[in-house]
Parts: sequence; C-alpha cells; structure tokens
Amino acid sequence: MARALQLAERGLFTTTPNPRVGCVLVRDGVVIGEGWHEKAGEPHAEINALKKVGAGGTANAAKGATAYVTLEPCSHFGRTPPCADALIAAGVARVVGAMTDPNPQVAGAGLAKLAAAGIATASGLMEAQARELNIGFISRMTRGRPWLRLKVAASIDGKTALNNGVSQWITGPDARRDAHAWRARSCAVLTGIGTVRDDNPRLNVREVATTRQPLKVVIDSRLETPLDAAVLEGGPLLIAAAVDDKEKAVALRARGAEVLVLPNPAGKVELAALLAELGRRGINEVLAEAGMKLNGSLLREGCVDELLIYQAPLIMGDAARGMFGLHELTDLAGARRLEIIERRVVGADFRIRARLS
Repeated sequence: MARALQLAERGLFTTTPNPRVGCVLVRDGVVIGEGWHEKAGEPHAEINALKKVGAGGTANAAKGATAYVTLEPCSHFGRTPPCADALIAAGVARVVGAMTDPNPQVAGAGLAKLAAAGIATASGLMEAQARELNIGFISRMTRGRPWLRLKVAASIDGKTALNNGVSQWITGPDARRDAHAWRARSCAVLTGIGTVRDDNPRLNVREVATTRQPLKVVIDSRLETPLDAAVLEGGPLLIAAAVDDKEKAVALRARGAEVLVLPNPAGKVELAALLAELGRRGINEVLAEAGMKLNGSLLREGCVDELLIYQAPLIMGDAARGMFGLHELTDLAGARRLEIIERRVVGADFRIRARLS
C-alpha cells in the first residue's frame, strides 16, 4: 500500500477533479503490475496496473492476485467504465483499499460489488495517508466545497508587507519554489484586488514543471481589476464581485475573464458561496495568497482549513502589515487555536503547516 501511495502521488498535479489513486497487484509475494491515475478522462489506476500485467502476453495474468488500491474501486460509469468490473473480470482474489470512496456514487458500493463476486475485500490500510493525499477531494465530496490552504509569507515578527504595500521579496527563492509546488497541486489560486493592485501577480505556476495551470480567482467586490493586470494573461480567470456593474464586467470579459456576482448583505463577496460554487465546478484544493484584509475575512468567515506559513529571518517593524486583519481581542480565550502538523526548513526560511483546532 505504501508503494501504491507513492504511485498515486505521481498524479499530484494532474488528476483534478478526480482523486489521486495508485494500485499495486501482487501474487505469491511478487509485484506483477502497478499503475496510477494520471489524468481525468483517462484510465484509472486499477486499469493501468492490469494493463501492465497483461503486457506480458499471459492470459488471465492477474488471476488470484491481490490488488492494493489507495481508494475503493469505482462501481459506476463515469468517463470510464467501473474499475470493480475490471478487477472481477481479471479474476483477482482479494482487494485491499486504503479507504472507502467518499463519492456518493460509490461510498462502499465498489467493495460490495467485489464481495458479491466472491472477492475478499478489506479497507483501512494506511487510511490516514490516503486521506491526506486526497484531502481536497474528500472535502468536496463531504462538504460540497474545496479544501482551502491559506499561504502567508511573513517576517519573523509576523509582517507580510511594508506599510506602503511592498512585499517582494520577504522569503527566499527556495521558499518561493516550494510555494509554487503547492500552487501546482491546487485546482485554484485565490487572491484579492488589493494584492492585484499592489503586487500585480501572475498567479501561475512557474518554478516547478507542470502540464496544468490552476484556475485563477480574484475577489474584487467593485470590479476594480485593471485591464492591463498580469493576472488577465495566460489561463482562465474567475473574478468574484459584489456589484453588477455591466460596463466593467463587459470590459473584463473582453479580456477573457469570467465575472461572477456573489454579494453578501455587507456589499462584499459572499466567500462561503464562492467556495460552494468552486466545489460545484470540481475544484478540490484552493491555495489563497492574499493580503491581511482578505486573509482576515477568510479566517473570520470559516473558510480556512489549513495555514501554510513561510517565515523569513528578518524583522520588519511594528508599522508593517500583519498576517490577518482581525478585530482586536481583549481576552485570549477568543484567540484561534492551531494544530501544528509540520515544521520544515526551506532554504533560509521556515515553513509551518497548521490546521484550525
């Protein structure tokens, strides 16, 4: 199963909106085939593993084998036929899944179909690792919204930009390259109009090799995105607005952007509704890279699942901008508690991953 998980990771940047899945076929203690899901619409991991066995030219080559799969084999027709049927036809004797599929179209039906065909089944082996690999897919299937990571680059005293908005570059090249890997695995990269104006980011993946660019999402309540903004170049862009300004919307659409109006009662973008819409579009993971105001709003409105903090060994001073624009606390009981799940040195900087407890 550990090998199957390694294979599944090869689809880290490419399988969206599908989950990342790996499969290893074993008979008599020997691996006879392995595969992983590479891209939506293409064969699933089980099919690719069975093809590797069949490549030897032996009929019923997988008969009697055990299949180790990082996600329960599918039982329904989607873009491809059910993997459970293929395993039954191949004559495997046993199927071990890391976890059941949270997709309501499967949700145990794949393992049940295999069991009904006389195949021994089990689930739960290395489940924690499998869930972590597909945390965004699980979020979309169970909550109807993607998993949102909030990435922050900050100084050692918690500052993300000078008071005049200058923020390039707080962290070093190794940290920036690492952050691009998180962009590459995300289905969408989200920012706010303040960052667009101050930094003019491209929001694309440049520092790591990838065949897919994430959707760019800009939260721009009053449709103030400049028509020459870099974010309008190279790849799909969704602008979430709170006003239905047809003239501005037409101009932005002429530059290739999609404009979606999702107002809340305060005249801002309804962030929860935006995440729900992204979920409907098959977005599993979102990486937010924004300024302190939007960071604070995302945190305050319960949209943040995980923090990805790069901390540089420099001091920027009290007047610089912080990480989160939140209301003042008068009691520490109101502070948000975090669970640190990873600490790592990246070049000259530190990377901390934390989740809200």
